[in-house]
Amino acid sequence: MSNHNTCLIFAHRGGNKEAGGGIAENTRAAFNKALQSPVDGFETDVQLSRDGVPVLWHDWELDKLGHPGKGIDDFNFAELEQMDFAGYCSAGAVAEGALSLKEFMDSYRGRCGLDIELKSQDGESQQRLESKILQMLEIIGTLAADGVFISSFSMTGLIFAYQQAPDLPLYYLLSGDHTQADIEQFLMEHGFLAGFCLPIGIHNEAIAKLLQEQGKGVGVYTCNSIEEIQKALDLKVDILITDYPQLALRMRDS
Repeated sequence: MSNHNTCLIFAHRGGNKEAGGGIAENTRAAFNKALQSPVDGFETDVQLSRDGVPVLWHDWELDKLGHPGKGIDDFNFAELEQMDFAGYCSAGAVAEGALSLKEFMDSYRGRCGLDIELKSQDGESQQRLESKILQMLEIIGTLAADGVFISSFSMTGLIFAYQQAPDLPLYYLLSGDHTQADIEQFLMEHGFLAGFCLPIGIHNEAIAKLLQEQGKGVGVYTCNSIEEIQKALDLKVDILITDYPQLALRMRDS
């Protein structure tokens, strides 16, 4: 089967694993390294500092940085800027303070597509979630016609984002427990969604056909093996998210 060469390859948190694990994810070094290949986009994660600044970080805690049990929201942004977000992967890495969403957007918007994942922790207050979304939208804007979109596992968050910015593309992140029946329900209840991003393990031809018929975008994560990448290409996904973007690019363009 021929590869779907319009599939966009997104570097997962900068695609840091392809650099031999020596570059920390969601850092300037990771994104700059990924741009040395013709990647189509980046996937990243956004949390909120204690003083309300959107910051790039995936994990709920900062154990890797020597702050066990503490999270991004336990520190003001000025404090996060003084931490080293790069050194935990390699002793020789150039130290980097926290990367804010604003700096990320200013640095990479227009150079490739951007999938901004809204992180929402269990038990997070609605007020805190809405504040985070409003801060993100102020930075991202409300149209994002230049290949920027928001994804999230939080349907509540996506509904609020849609109410504030109905023209901004929003993708619902599915887990490995979701079924085609779940997707059909989401389609009926939340027609505003631009698409879905699902684990490659649950994607199949029936789901692909359903979403294509509904005119919804399809992203898959996290395709790291040859078999996973090929499955995504064969299913003609719109966006393939991977820690190994160079491998995915070679397979797509072969």
